[in-house]
Amino acid sequence: METSNNLKYYNELDDEGSFDWPCNYRKHPQKKEAERLPIAVQQFVQTQDDSSRSFNLTYKAARFEESWLLDSLGYFYEQKWISDVLRKIKTGKEASVYLCRSGDQVNAPFVAAKIYRPRRLRNLRDDHIYREGRIDLDDEGHELHDEKSIHAIVTRSHYGEQVRHRSWIAYEYTALQALATAGVDVPRPYEMAHNAILMEYLGDEFVPAPTLSEVDLEPDETLPLFTRLRHNLDRMLAAGRIHGDLSAYNVLYWKDKIALIDFPQVISPVQNRNAYAIFQRDVNRLCEYFIKQGLTLDQRRIASDLWTSRGYRVRSDIHPVLLDADDPADRRLWNLGEYSK
Repeated sequence: METSNNLKYYNELDDEGSFDWPCNYRKHPQKKEAERLPIAVQQFVQTQDDSSRSFNLTYKAARFEESWLLDSLGYFYEQKWISDVLRKIKTGKEASVYLCRSGDQVNAPFVAAKIYRPRRLRNLRDDHIYREGRIDLDDEGHELHDEKSIHAIVTRSHYGEQVRHRSWIAYEYTALQALATAGVDVPRPYEMAHNAILMEYLGDEFVPAPTLSEVDLEPDETLPLFTRLRHNLDRMLAAGRIHGDLSAYNVLYWKDKIALIDFPQVISPVQNRNAYAIFQRDVNRLCEYFIKQGLTLDQRRIASDLWTSRGYRVRSDIHPVLLDADDPADRRLWNLGEYSK
C-alpha cells in the first residue's frame, strides 16, 4: 500500500497543478511543501548543488521533478555528456527517459537519459527472482567487496536498500556494455551516474522510436524482423545474458532497425534456478506479438532450440510464480511438485 501511495504522489508531482496534499499534511501549513511529503517522495526534492543551479533546462518540469532531474543529471552535464534536457519521452514503472541534447563528449546530436525512481517508488514486483545468483555491484559496475555495504544489504537497512538500488542500475549499464560488445542490437551505453544511465537515442528531434507494441508491421517486414530478434536472443545467450522481461514493449523499432531496451533484471543462464523458465517466457512474449502479425511459430520449440544450441540444460525446478495456471504443461509441473520451493 505504501508503494502505491508513493507512486500516486510522485505521478502527481509530475503535474504540480493537480497535486492533492494528504489531509494530515494540511494540518502543518508552516512546514515547507517538501517536508510535508512522505519520506520516500522527499528524495525527489533534494537540495541542488552548484552544478545543478547552473544547468538550465529547455524542458519545463514541475518544480519537484526538476530538482530530482538536475540532481540525477548534474554529473553528465559537468562532464559534457549533455548540454540540455529537451523533453520527457517515456515514463515507466521504475524509470523515466528524457531526450537530451548532446555535449562535446558525444558524436551525435541527441542522447537518452534514463533516470530511476528510488526503490520505494518503483512498482517492480518479485525482483528477488532476478537477483538470485547475482553478485551485487558498486557504483562503477564492479563486484561489491565493501563489508559494510554487504552487511547493510543483508540486514535490509535504509543504506543497504540504497546500495541494492545502485546495484540494480549498474546491472543494466554493464549488461548494455557487454551486449553491445557481443553484437546484440541495444542502444550504445555512454555513461552511468548514481541514479541514471546515458545511452544512444533512437528517433529524431520530434519523435522517439516507437516500441514494437505500437507498430503494425507490413507483411514483408515480419519474418526478417523476427529472424533478427531470434538472432539477438541467441547472441545474448552466447554472452551469458537473459533479458528477463522481454516483450514487444521492450524492443524499439526505427527505420527498419531494432534495439532491445530495459535490462536491470538481466540474469545469467547458469546462476539462476529459474533461468530457462524466464528465458522461455521472454520467447513466448515475443512470439505472441509476431503470431498476431501473421507468423506461425512454435514457441516452445524455438525456446528449446535456442537454449540447447548454446549447451544449456532445460530444467524444471522453476519458481511457482512463473507457472501459468492455464497452461497444461505448467499445471503438470505443479501437480508433480517439479518446481523450486
